[in-house]
This record gives sequence, structure tokens and C-alpha cells, in this order.
Amino acid sequence: MQGGNELDTGLTREEFLRYSRHLLIPEVGLEGQKKLKNSSALIVGTGGLGSPVALYLAAAGVGKIGIVDFDVVDQSNLQRQVIHGSTTIGVSKVYSARGRMLDLNPDIQVNTYNEPFSSENALRIAKNYDIIIDGTDNFPARYLTNDVCVFLGLPNVYGSVFRFDGQVSVFYAKEGPCYRCLFPEPPPPGLIPTCADGGVLGILPGTIGTIQATETIKMLLGIGSTLVGRLLLYNALDMTFDYVRLKKNPACRICGANPDISELIDYDEFCGAPGHALSDENLEEMWLISPHELFKKLSANEDFLLLDVREPHELEISSIKGAKQIPLGQLASRINELDKNQEIVLFCKTGNRSRRALELLTSMGLNKVKHLQGGINAWALNIDPSIPVY
Repeated sequence: MQGGNELDTGLTREEFLRYSRHLLIPEVGLEGQKKLKNSSALIVGTGGLGSPVALYLAAAGVGKIGIVDFDVVDQSNLQRQVIHGSTTIGVSKVYSARGRMLDLNPDIQVNTYNEPFSSENALRIAKNYDIIIDGTDNFPARYLTNDVCVFLGLPNVYGSVFRFDGQVSVFYAKEGPCYRCLFPEPPPPGLIPTCADGGVLGILPGTIGTIQATETIKMLLGIGSTLVGRLLLYNALDMTFDYVRLKKNPACRICGANPDISELIDYDEFCGAPGHALSDENLEEMWLISPHELFKKLSANEDFLLLDVREPHELEISSIKGAKQIPLGQLASRINELDKNQEIVLFCKTGNRSRRALELLTSMGLNKVKHLQGGINAWALNIDPSIPVY
């Protein structure tokens, strides 16, 4: 009888057909597919990395998948975030992703968490899963994901991408090092550019995310040799794969012999959010200039330096007439080119780099400085629509 067959095997007739290629693999087979069906995974982030992870874990039949994100789908995401589409622009990413996952495999359960992954909710969300996949793109979230995994005894399938380079590892304190063993403290704010500032080859997150999905499946099945204790380094431009052996740090602050981290930290502050002198409130009054205010200054031919801190190749995309160009990475070494008595207005693509340039210049004694709110993209939207937004 059909009902008896489903009870004995743990799979329905439809699932036998759906997973037939898995059932033919000795390392997976029926028992392995049942393991996947009874397993759960939490994906933190449904962007470039989270997209392929979510698609392939759903297709593989992982029974319960949680997805955490607080962003909405934007047109600039679609170059790499392949789980989303033009029809879901403006939709919350978790709902966009859930719809695609259930379309791919309606037999799984997808839990959505349309909220920031924070120290307040991370343990509550993560405790109901067997494994966590780090699809984040910033240091606060990476350290938070790591610490949650250590506290709950879960594997952390880590990935990161930038331009043509990617990294993957499995940080699992029970069997090897955690993320803090490799990176004890986050870098100073502004030292590492984000993908939004530096760019990323669209297909790169697909490569790295698919490897993350592979490691997740192997961990859930208990097969093969995983990346616990190894860091995979991938360069798409050269098409090379390298590995670095990682060791557990006995002095690690969270998984070492004498840990001193016993609770989740406020990572926004920990990772170097600006201090009181450059708080958002003070920036509004002292350090910010709007596109309309800048337009008035330029129209009145006021005496000030307009400084573009983007990379040279970005000038091919857009520019503001009369601006001097010094990339953010060269600003400290070229400080002698600036007059501390002259007013300086900084701008970049969206305001992230010019904000960091503002902090750098004020720390070096230049106080007559402002940065353009929203960057040249805001200028294009509000002042000059002939300039493309990118």
C-alpha cells in the first residue's frame, strides 16, 4: 500500500522522484536523504552568498530552512543575488527568497525572519537549527554569527567575497578553530571596503555560495572531508584555489582555554562606529551637506574644494565638474595637497567612503570639512538626472 510505503521509507512518491539522483549516490542514498529531510539550517543573509545557498539547500531537500534579512530587493542586487528577480524589486528579501525556494521545492519548510540579526534576537533565532550559514557582508554580523555558533555548539559555514576573490571555511569550535581564532579582533573601521564600495564580480558569490552549500550538505550528512580547520582561497581572475591550514587558538577569547567573552556584544560599537564627536546628530549640524546645498554653493561660485574620494575608474561612470580626485586609500599620504584653511566638501558613490574620509581628515586636524549626503548617486537623483545612478 502507498501509505505503508511512505511510512517505512520516510519519503513520499513525489520525493523519491525529486531526489532520485541523490538516492543513487552511495554516500547519500535513502538514509542520507531522510537525514536531510529531518535537518535544519539557518542562512544569515539572502544576498549574493545567501542566494545560491538557499536555492541549493532547498533543492537538496533540507527539511527546515530559516532565512534572516532585513533588506528589500533593489535593482542593483540582481547582478549577483540570483534568488530574486525584477518582479520582486521593493519586496523584503526574505519573502522574495521564500517564494522562490518553495517554488523550487514545496516539500520543505521555510521560516522567515524579516528583522536585523542582532545581539538581542540571534540566540533566539539560531537555537532551533542544526547549522548556520554566514551569508553576511560586514564584520559586525560575522563576529555575531561566529559567537552565536560557539555558544550553541553549531558549525558556522563561512564565506566572503570581494571583487574577484572569495573565501570559504567551516568554523566549528567543537572540532577546530572558530572565526575569532583566525581573526581575533575586527579591523579598524573603513580599512576594508565593502562590495558596495569596491564591487564584486556577479558570478563570484555563486561560486562561493555553492561551495558553502556543499559544505553544509556534507556536515549534515556526516560525509567527506570538510573545511573545518582549512580556509579555501579562490581567485576567479586567475582561476586558482588555495588552502590555508587553520589551528585552534588556545588563547581565543571565546573558544579558548580561558574565554572572557560570555555574552553577545554590541557589535556596531565594537567594530568602530563613530564616536560622539561624529554621531549622526552632530553630522547633521556640522559635517553634512545636502545635494541642494552643494548646488547652491557651486552656483554661487563659492571658494571651496570639492573632493571626489572614489576610485579613478569610477570617473568613467559619473563626475561633478570641477572636483579634485583623490581615492580614499591615498588620502592620508596626499594630505599635503589639501589646505586646512579651505573648506572641503567630500563625496563618493553613496556617502560611505566620504564619511570615512571625513573621519580621517578631522582626525588629522582639518576641521572645515563636510561630506555630501548620499554621494554622487543622490546628486544624480536630486540635481543632475543625466548622471547614471550605479
